[in-house]
Amino acid sequence: MSADRRCIIVALDYASATDAVAMADRLDPARCRLKVGKELFTRSGPEVVRSLQQRGFHVFLDLKFHDIPNTVAGACRAAADLGVWMVNVHASGGAAMMMAARTAVGRGDDVPLLIAVTVLTSLDAGDLAELGVNANPAQQVVRLAALAQGSGMDGVVCSPADLVRLRKSVAPDFLAVTPGVRPTGAAPGDQKRVSTPADALAAGASHLVIGRPITAAADPMAALSAIEAEVEEQIGS
Repeated sequence: MSADRRCIIVALDYASATDAVAMADRLDPARCRLKVGKELFTRSGPEVVRSLQQRGFHVFLDLKFHDIPNTVAGACRAAADLGVWMVNVHASGGAAMMMAARTAVGRGDDVPLLIAVTVLTSLDAGDLAELGVNANPAQQVVRLAALAQGSGMDGVVCSPADLVRLRKSVAPDFLAVTPGVRPTGAAPGDQKRVSTPADALAAGASHLVIGRPITAAADPMAALSAIEAEVEEQIGS
C-alpha cells in the first residue's frame, strides 16, 4: 500500500492548455498530482507543464518514450530540465535504452522519477498474441518489470490486475503506477483491466492514475474527496 498522501495522479487528457489549466484551477496541488500526456503536450508544449508547476502541481510527463537509446536519453534529459516530477519510457525499448535514460536523468532528490511502461491497460492476452508475445499480460508485466528494475528504473506502469504478481518479483520500494483505476460504479472507458482505488492500493499500487471519474465530474474536488476517502481506508489516517 502507498504511504503517499498524494498518491492520486489526475490525468489531464485534454486537447488544449486552456482546458487543462482550467481543470487544474479546480483542483488542489496539496491533494493530487497531474499527468500530462501525448495530445496535450504535442499541442501545447512545455508551457502547459510550466503553467501547472506555477500553480504548485507536481507533473507526471506521460510521453512513453520508445526509441534508440541516444534519442530517449536526450528526451529524458529535456524532461529533467523542465523540472517534471516523473517521466516514463517503454520497457519494451530494452535494457540499453532504459539505462541510457537513467544516465541522462541521473539520480538524487532533485531529478524526476523514471518509470517504465510494461503492458498497456488497453491490451489483453489476445492483443499480445497478435503482437507475437507468447505470454499473458501478467507474465509479460513481470518479465518487463524485472528488466526495468535491473536497468535502474524507479518503478513501472502496470494494470492493477498485475500488481499482486508484480509485488512478488520486485523490491518493496519499486514504484507501481497504475492506470485503469475506476471508482465503484464508474464506466471502464477504453481500459480492459481495471480496478477500484481500494483494491489497487491493497494489491500494492504506489500511485493511482485517474482521469475522467474526476475531470468529467460536475464537482472534481468532490469526486477526488470521495476517492480519497476510499484511499484513506487503505493507508490509514
